[in-house]
Amino acid sequence: MVGGGQLARMTQPAALTLGVRLSVLAASAQESAAQVVNGPVVADEKSYADLRAFADGCDVLTFDHEHVPPEHLTALETAGVPVRPGSGALLHAQDKGVMRARLGALGVPCPRHRVVTGPDDVAAAVAELGPRIVLKTTRGGYDGKGVWPVDADTPAEAVAEPFRAGVPVLAEEHVDYARELSAVIARSPHGQAVAYPVVESVQRDGICVEVVAPAPGLDGELAARAQHIALTVAAELDVVGVLAVEMFETTDGRLLVNELAMRPHNSAHWTIDGAVTSQFENHLRAVLDLPLGSPAARAPYTVMVNVLGGDLPDVYPTYRHVMARDPELRVHWYGKGVRPGRKVGHVTACGDDLPVLRERAWHAADYIRGVIDE
Repeated sequence: MVGGGQLARMTQPAALTLGVRLSVLAASAQESAAQVVNGPVVADEKSYADLRAFADGCDVLTFDHEHVPPEHLTALETAGVPVRPGSGALLHAQDKGVMRARLGALGVPCPRHRVVTGPDDVAAAVAELGPRIVLKTTRGGYDGKGVWPVDADTPAEAVAEPFRAGVPVLAEEHVDYARELSAVIARSPHGQAVAYPVVESVQRDGICVEVVAPAPGLDGELAARAQHIALTVAAELDVVGVLAVEMFETTDGRLLVNELAMRPHNSAHWTIDGAVTSQFENHLRAVLDLPLGSPAARAPYTVMVNVLGGDLPDVYPTYRHVMARDPELRVHWYGKGVRPGRKVGHVTACGDDLPVLRERAWHAADYIRGVIDE
């Protein structure tokens, strides 16, 4: 697995269960996964030589992020390295412009959009897509980064900001949505696929703070449509591994695809405790072409709340209170240094009373962050 972040870290227990040796290419020995995976390879994921040397010791190459240069992935495939998902599929998660064009050709519903070439082109985009639009860098944005809301009154300096990175910029209509949903599937090389329950994802400042599985009150037909979209995208793009399709449920009852991620995803962390087979195990099963495990939920509801870095520099002592107050709660820690807004862990509660589950999960996350002290 290329990348030493928390996704690779949470893949390690699944690898142990399957009897698979997980190797990790990490940027440093202090990265999240490098702390728990035996013999991490510390190297540069942007270097083809480093990637090639790492791949020589692996049967299959997969990823915990989308930031490996596409040309390196193509070269690895040409050299005979099994890369899953392949470079042709992964490009649609790396480049929003490519993704929007391909999904449009497939008839997958997306926000209205166009690529803008500079600040002077933004006014035309507002006229076409407005009155409010969103500018996004086509590459590199995540967790609210690389996204700028714009309208006719936005100052020229702010309109120019997205173009300073030197990459193409996508202009999209501002969508009036009721909530955000995520449909996560896993697909193997020979086309077997499984779909997890569609979840509701709650965002603050562009960062996911809560996931509820399944999405409460979601119409069965709409849930099936969301899963169908995800399975269709996976098949048409030939995705191997986990695919997360983030969607808007609009105020008038439509689904619009917002983002794609071709790796284990934050919106499916709940599956570690709340599903028969976690997304991490199914990702490994998929890339190794093993039969996929059941994605069924173990409880009527599972609530996952991300723990973001807050005012406490050391969150470990808060475990005593959280564990004593709620022995059935599960706390997952990423081994990261604490800084404001950084995802440092998550908590999960499973059961049948959704309001109670939410209260339990949020109390634990807020206590760990130092937001509350009792």
